[in-house]
Formats: sequence, structure tokens, C-alpha cells
Amino acid sequence: MPFQKIQSEKLAQSVVSQIERLILRGILRPGERLPSERELSERMGVSRPSLREAIAELQDAGLLTSKAGAGIYVSEALGSAFSSALVSLFGRHDDAFFDYVSFRRDMEGLAAERAAQSGSDIDLEVIDQLFAKMEAAHAKRNPTEEAALDAEFHLSIIEASHNTVMLHMMRAMYELLREGVFYNRQIMFKQRTTRDTLLEQHRDINTAIQTRDPVAAKAATLAHLDFVERSLFEKEKADKNEAIAKQRLEQELRR
Repeated sequence: MPFQKIQSEKLAQSVVSQIERLILRGILRPGERLPSERELSERMGVSRPSLREAIAELQDAGLLTSKAGAGIYVSEALGSAFSSALVSLFGRHDDAFFDYVSFRRDMEGLAAERAAQSGSDIDLEVIDQLFAKMEAAHAKRNPTEEAALDAEFHLSIIEASHNTVMLHMMRAMYELLREGVFYNRQIMFKQRTTRDTLLEQHRDINTAIQTRDPVAAKAATLAHLDFVERSLFEKEKADKNEAIAKQRLEQELRR
């Protein structure tokens, strides 16, 4: 008969399973440092030998990594879904930028709809708090902080949709933004009129989610990303025109 006695799960395996779930659900993020061994063993209620065994297994699996004298971290490799060669290719071709925005538009519209429908009250509170921070950064006119909070705001909506595959894929997409592969996000927050429009668009998204209106949440997200695409296209065109005008001026001065 193909049956065997059931054995209780080893403590180390329980630790492995719990940390894996935290990573999968996006609670532990790539590059994030774990608590110290002493603190972690106390919080999880396991002995240090069991904890060390679990950490070693997670390191072998590529989920955790150690840094000499600094501790144990979630592997930063988990934050990238693309090879370095593909990332470089993205950065050299404009086609990739418009495909990137189109992909974000589809995924984030769906995420906003799901967040409004099925996000928990705590999910919505996190989104609302991030929007409040965006308002504060806007008042300080800090484009670097606004750009960072913009990413956090959108990722919090994706987290509230509770789709782990979407979460990790979109985190990888935002990592490309952080590295400036497609465009410099801070550019969007350096122009006053654009900054004001972006804040109002994020307000519309937040309001729709807080009132649990999935149709409005999706529509507001699509309108926002359409605006981002138009604005960046117009800036790219303006930069090219400026470069041509500069060449004409330089040639005129030589005459």
C-alpha cells in the first residue's frame, strides 16, 4: 500500500515555509535585512540550531543571502525578472518604453479594480497613508521624494490586489524604473503644472479605492497612465526639437 506513517514537520522546515510565504506575499522584500538570529529565534519560538538550518536551506535555494558583518538579507536577485542583456536592450530602443507603459496600464488598471473590490481595510489604509505622504512631499516640492512615493503608492495597490505573480512581476518593472532604464521618473515631478496634475490623478485613484468603486478605480488608473505616456512622449519630442534648434544656432554662428 502506498501509505507511510505521518511525521510531524521539523521545526527548521516550518521556519523555511514561513519565510518563503513572507517572501512570496511580498511582505519581505528583495534586499531587506532579516532581524538578528537572537531576535528571529525568539519571535519564531525556535532554537538557534533549527533557525540556522532553515537559513542555510533558504540560502541554498537562492532566497536569502548573507553579507559579512551585516547579517542575512532577502536576495536582491528576486527583484529582477529580466537578464542584464535584456535590460540593456530595453534601454536602447524606444519601442520598449511604449510597450512598458502599455503593460503597466493593463496590469495596474486590473490591480486597482481588484484592490477596490477585495482589498482588506488594512490594505486600503496603507494606500491612503501613502497618498497622504505624497501630499506632504508635494507641498515640500521635493521631486525625488515624490517620485519614490509614486512607486510605493502604485505598488501598495498591486499588493492590495493579492495576486503574488502580479506583485513580483510589477516590482521587477518598477525596479527598471528605479534604475532609469525607460525614463527618469523625477522628470515628471519637476514641472509644477505636471506635478499638480499627477497629484490630482493619484487623489482620484485613492478616492475610488477608498470608496470601493472598482470601475472608477480602474478608469482613474488608466487615465493617469495615459497622461504619463503623453507627457513623456511630448517631452521626448521637445528634447529632439531643442537639439535640432541648437544645431541650427551653432551653424548660424559659424556663418
